[in-house]
Amino acid sequence: MNSVTETRESVREYYGRVLGHSSHLKTDACCAPDDKPHHVKAIIRDLAPEVVERFYGCGSPIPLAIEDCTVLDLGCGTGRDAYICSKLVGSRGRVIGVDMTAEQLRIAAAHQARHASLFGYASPNTRFVHGYMEELADAGIEDESVDVVISNCVINLAPDKSRVIGEILRVLKPGGELYFSDIFADRRLPAEWREDSVLLGECLAGAMYVEDFRRLLAALGVPDFRIATRRPLTIGNEEIRDRVGPTGFSSLTIRAFKLDSLEDRCEDYGQVATYRGTIPHAVHSFALDDHHELVTGKPMLVCGNTAAMLAETRYSPHFVIQGDRSLHYGLFACGRAPDARPTASDGKCC
Repeated sequence: MNSVTETRESVREYYGRVLGHSSHLKTDACCAPDDKPHHVKAIIRDLAPEVVERFYGCGSPIPLAIEDCTVLDLGCGTGRDAYICSKLVGSRGRVIGVDMTAEQLRIAAAHQARHASLFGYASPNTRFVHGYMEELADAGIEDESVDVVISNCVINLAPDKSRVIGEILRVLKPGGELYFSDIFADRRLPAEWREDSVLLGECLAGAMYVEDFRRLLAALGVPDFRIATRRPLTIGNEEIRDRVGPTGFSSLTIRAFKLDSLEDRCEDYGQVATYRGTIPHAVHSFALDDHHELVTGKPMLVCGNTAAMLAETRYSPHFVIQGDRSLHYGLFACGRAPDARPTASDGKCC
C-alpha cells in the first residue's frame, strides 16, 4: 500500500473499530470541551444519543448566518455537526456530510428521518456520502456549489492537505467560507509520527504547523485567514506526552474566505464597518475572529481585508461598510496571523 492508503486504513481502523465512544480517546485533542454557544448546546441536547456519543471533534465549527445555505461537512463522522447545521440552515438549506469511515456514516444516515421530524421538516435536508476530502468530485460535489465548508478535527488526518484545501476552494462559491476546527503544532513534526496509529488517530501526528498552513493557503490564492478561537491541548497520557516531548499543540477554529479582493497585508483604506445586530444568536455583537468583535451600532475602523470579509460574503446584509478602496493610507496598524502557541497575543492579522 502507498502512504495515502496506509493512512486512510489506519484512520478507518482507529475511528471505526478501536474507538467505541469519545471517552476512549487518550488525549483531549479530538474531544471538544463543553464551551459551545448556548443555541448549539440546545440543538445537541435533542440529537440522537448515538450520534453524539460516537462523535469526535476538537472544537465547535458552526458559523453564524447559515440559514438557507448549502453546508458541506468534511469528515462528518456520525453527523453531530451536520445535524446542528441541518437545524440552522432551515428547510430550504441543505447539508452534505462526507466521510470515509463506513461505521460512522451508517450511524449518521440511520437518523436522518428522526432529525428531520424533530426539526419540523417534511423530508431530510441532509445527505451523507462515502468519500474522501481530497476527491470531492468523486463524492458528487460540483464546482462552486457550496456556501460553507465545515470540518471538525479531520483535516489534520489528511496526508495531502494541499489537495484538501484545493478541493474546498473548488467547491466553494465566490464569497464562500471555510470554517473549521483542527489541531495545530508550534513546529514541524517528524514524518515518522504518522506511522504511529495512536498519534495519528489522536490527531497529533498530522497536526499542522500554523506557518506552513498560512503558506499553503497563500499558495492557493488565500492570502489572509482568521483565527476565531484557540485552546491549548492537554495530553494526560504519560506515554504520549513522553513521545511528543516539548511540542506544543493547540486547537484552533479558523475561518477563511474565497475572495479575490484579499491582500497579503492589512491595508488601510479608511473604511468603517458597523454591525446591524441582525444575525440570529448574535444580537449584541459579532465576532469575526479573536480580535475583531463588532458591537451592534458601533462604527469600527477596519482594514481592507476585514471590510471585504464583511461586505463580499453572506454577512453583507448585516453590516454597513463606509468607504471603498479609492484612497489608500498605508498599512493598517496590525500584523500577520498569530502562531499556534496559546500564549501568543500579538502579531494578529486584521
